[in-house]
Amino acid sequence: MSVIEQYARAHIVTDLLDEDRGAVPVVLRYDPEHDPRCVRVRLPGAGAREWTVERELLERGLRTPAGSGAVRVWPCGRVQTVLEFHSAQGVSVVQFDTKALVRFLRRTYAVAAQPVAH
Repeated sequence: MSVIEQYARAHIVTDLLDEDRGAVPVVLRYDPEHDPRCVRVRLPGAGAREWTVERELLERGLRTPAGSGAVRVWPCGRVQTVLEFHSAQGVSVVQFDTKALVRFLRRTYAVAAQPVAH
């Protein structure tokens, strides 16, 4: 199976480590051999913070507020989705175009549905 990595432009709304820098490239990564149920979201900047998010939680959060552990996801209007990450350093709130997240999730499900070669 293939690893999927996609850059998405996102707006970091709040972040204790950096000032608001507007739209920044955020890395979305899916590695079905490492963890087929989750994706990783890596924010740019000092410390290169990365969070693991269940694909099901991300998909549910596109339609209605959802959360699990240190991650919250909710729709923001018709075209934006917000991800909120809690850590010992504080809270990071990141706003994505929903289309970018949907496109990424579709790619992950297509890869996960591929038969495993022996």
